[in-house]
Amino acid sequence: SKRETKMRKLGSTKVRPGQLLHIEDHDFALRPGFGGSPIPVGIDVQVESIDSISEVDMDFTMTLYLRHYWKDERLSFRSNKNKSMTFDGRLIKKIWVPDVFFVHSKRSFIHDTTVENVMLRVYPDGNVLFSLRITVSAMCFMDFSRFPLDTQNCSLELESYAYNEDDLMLYWKRGNKSLSTDEHISLSQFFIEEFSASSGLAFYSSTGWYNRLFINFALRRHIFFFVLQSYFPAMLMVMLSWVSFWIDRRAVPARVSLGITTVLTMSTIMTGVSASMPQVSYIKAVDVYLWISFLFVFLSVIEYAAVNYLTTIEERKQLKKRGKASGMYSIDAVQAMAFDGCFRDTDVDMDLTAFSDRCEENETRACAASVSNVNTNRIKRKRSLKGNVGRIILQNNHVIDTYSRIIFPSVYIVFNLFYWGLYI
Repeated sequence: SKRETKMRKLGSTKVRPGQLLHIEDHDFALRPGFGGSPIPVGIDVQVESIDSISEVDMDFTMTLYLRHYWKDERLSFRSNKNKSMTFDGRLIKKIWVPDVFFVHSKRSFIHDTTVENVMLRVYPDGNVLFSLRITVSAMCFMDFSRFPLDTQNCSLELESYAYNEDDLMLYWKRGNKSLSTDEHISLSQFFIEEFSASSGLAFYSSTGWYNRLFINFALRRHIFFFVLQSYFPAMLMVMLSWVSFWIDRRAVPARVSLGITTVLTMSTIMTGVSASMPQVSYIKAVDVYLWISFLFVFLSVIEYAAVNYLTTIEERKQLKKRGKASGMYSIDAVQAMAFDGCFRDTDVDMDLTAFSDRCEENETRACAASVSNVNTNRIKRKRSLKGNVGRIILQNNHVIDTYSRIIFPSVYIVFNLFYWGLYI
């Protein structure tokens, strides 16, 4: 009758999953086929996202769907329409599941919003699908010798914790097609070149050989960010240090302040790059570039020190020759030049006060006339200086400055060609 049919339907909803699968009739503490050949467990993975790559901690964080496939005849059941049954995580604790873990994992968790992201699907013949949504952070052994022009190869490794190859055979369910990725995966500093799946064996001296699966992926770093933040500022500082070669050698404050500014700026750039990197014991590619750029800036300061020293020696010799001839100088004109940094030609200004004191009383008028002539010559020199600054700078440059204008840029261009040709 209709009433009996309705009661049967209501009664069927009260049947527990354990009664349908006969869980109480078996000991699920033992693996399927215990004592016989190892149970094959297939794995496939769908990578949802790569959340972060950390150079300082040398690790990566990945979110993925991990699916297990195996057959447990103890879970087989009768079904007229051959339909599977799907359960959530509450049944997992009552049956046997593979104990797969992530090798070199630092931390991992199963997502539990809004409920625990676990799915169990059982087919009538005993085949089981067990799926998890996991976020895992694992180690990646990175090599920074070519940083930031490097390519990093990382891998996520899966392995059974308790069952060695005599009890459990872990394999990729569909070969290379067992690993799939979301098309929209992207990283800010890296371009994902390749995803691949592989397998191997791991040996432990105490417990034996274990099957191990690898999720391999290659990451190539985007260089444009580092060009803007490190390489381009370093180039500008090196070129700015060359401006010193075009400034008059007697303009001490201008050339010294320019040299110190470029040296300190290069030190700041190098410190900023090192702060965002792990403290490795080998030299990175960016270190080579920054240190050589720093060397060019430092040598430009040393170049002016040599120019200033040789200029001082040269003018002291000229001063001694003229002093012997006239015997009328009371101060060292070269020292005056070093303090004020003003432009001067080869004629040395005389101390008018000392000149007037040494004049004899009967020659006062002649001395006054000489003072007037000196003032007149000084005014003429200042006027001619304003109209011929470029000519005077070229005439007053030391030969070292002349060669430096050619040698420094040429060597730096050759270095850049060699550097980028070597690392790219």
